[in-house]
Amino acid sequence: MDNTDTYLLNFKGCYFQRSLVDVDLVEHLDDFEIRDDDVFIITYPKSGTIWTQQILSLIYFEGHRNRSELVNTCDRVPFLEYSAQKVDHVNRPSPRLFTSHLPYYLAPKGLKNRKAKIVYIYRNPKDVLTSYFHFSNWLVTFEPSDNIEHFMKRFLDGKVMGSLWFDHIRGWYEHRHDFNILFMMYEEMKKDLRSSVLKISSFLEKELSEEDLDVVVSQATFQNMKLDPQANYDYILEAENWTRTKEGDFLRKGTIGDWKHHLTVEQNERFDRIFQMKMKDFPLKFIWDINEE
Repeated sequence: MDNTDTYLLNFKGCYFQRSLVDVDLVEHLDDFEIRDDDVFIITYPKSGTIWTQQILSLIYFEGHRNRSELVNTCDRVPFLEYSAQKVDHVNRPSPRLFTSHLPYYLAPKGLKNRKAKIVYIYRNPKDVLTSYFHFSNWLVTFEPSDNIEHFMKRFLDGKVMGSLWFDHIRGWYEHRHDFNILFMMYEEMKKDLRSSVLKISSFLEKELSEEDLDVVVSQATFQNMKLDPQANYDYILEAENWTRTKEGDFLRKGTIGDWKHHLTVEQNERFDRIFQMKMKDFPLKFIWDINEE
């Protein structure tokens, strides 16, 4: 049974989460006014979105670094197209930080003046698939799957929020010259968070002292984020009753190569064939296992 229309809204070829999307905003994205100092985190779902929200919050807000301000990262770096709280983006003070899963062709026109900045985080798609499978089964706002084979079919058909992974990353990369954009690989960030934070802060032209850099790196580790209610979204899920079970965490594992524990040999080989067909000429590298250099 295909419940796609129950959970998803198709707008101009992109699937949005029906129960959470701000339809009016999405319909007027072309006209959304972009400021020169706006910063966007753009990801395909389950690619390090919440992690990067935390990193940018720590870079930009001293009150977040020293814990003197109790503001959640989802409020500091809210989603553009998803807003349960109906954020008034127009009256937000600058610099505004945004989060988005938008494909390149739906991005506001103002982003193409190359002044506002975009940090695009990408992750190996087998781990994206695995994380997305667990995430969709946990949250009531997502369509559950009986098994990973069922979810893998929907993922490879692009019938999930964010649509087809291959199109999302390829679209942003092939149109990178239209934007002021930095591509960061999730796995490289996991392997060397300090260097990654320096690279991001340099791109954002936000100079950090050694002391501040140490704090950002420490508070942005996966384990510290799991324990930080301002960063991990668990409190929202509890307040809104968005989970199917009380067991589980918004930040589940964050590991590299977790797909090996979920995909069969046949599923892995099938995925590899499709990946090679669609991405054989794609220049960005991918890390599939924690032991890869």
